[in-house]
Amino acid sequence: MKIEVLVDVKTTLGEGPLWDVEQQRLYWIDATGMRVFRATAQGTEVRAWDVPSRVGSIAIRKDGKGAICSLAKGFHALDFGTGECPLIAEIEPGQPNNWINDGKVDRRGRFFAGTMDSQESGPNGALYRLDPDFKVTKVESGIIVSNGPCWSPDDRIFYFADSWSGEIWAYDYDIKSGTLSNRRTFVKLDTSRGGAADGSTVDAEGCLWNAQVYDSKLIRYTPDGKVDRVIEMPVKKVTSVMFGGPNMDVLYVTSMAKPPLPRFPGDGVLRGSLFAITGLGIKGVPEPRFGA
Repeated sequence: MKIEVLVDVKTTLGEGPLWDVEQQRLYWIDATGMRVFRATAQGTEVRAWDVPSRVGSIAIRKDGKGAICSLAKGFHALDFGTGECPLIAEIEPGQPNNWINDGKVDRRGRFFAGTMDSQESGPNGALYRLDPDFKVTKVESGIIVSNGPCWSPDDRIFYFADSWSGEIWAYDYDIKSGTLSNRRTFVKLDTSRGGAADGSTVDAEGCLWNAQVYDSKLIRYTPDGKVDRVIEMPVKKVTSVMFGGPNMDVLYVTSMAKPPLPRFPGDGVLRGSLFAITGLGIKGVPEPRFGA
């Protein structure tokens, strides 16, 4: 196994690595830097787009028109050609201290993204589903920090975390309707070192990988919730993970250069880097695009 810096752009809050199989390109974001990045699997041809507010996650569109972005207060459509990013749907206009955070697309082209309390202190957030026709539905509530949405390879289980609950949850998932039921605890995290569940992905073997922010760890959990592998990263503030590359066997890892609140720890010179881990002997599952 080898861990190396792929791109060193010092993202203030790097998040949301997304490998697009069709383009053979890696996307990621700087949430508070308000930018969307793209690069090759080797970290070359780096391109960036500015967006008008904090960005929590993105989804590439099936229609080739760019990406859907969950910005601070709503879902927007980013045009990669013009850079324009108009509003699709406003979210929680009556919650000025909330913004939209992590999100992913299911295999029917629906975008799930959740909100979070900007001070990470109260259960004021919720999880939303944006359908291909741009209809928005609330599917969960009472969340402090929405993170880590992803699905089992057979689409029967939806994984999700409220970072400060100390747990990652599993739900029964109905792929036909896009609905959740039967929430239960998938894993309880060891939070003794101040870590919390951040971004997740599921590999081809059905195991869940979670970035444990502020604790330097990536952990692979088996489908029954047992710890299978722990990778110690060279920075504390790892934020999210995604498999990609030509053979889907590279694990890309984002990190943040500056913590969002003073109580969180700092890092050394590698802070904010985008990392690539090779030699794991594990492959990921292609991420779907948004749309019908």
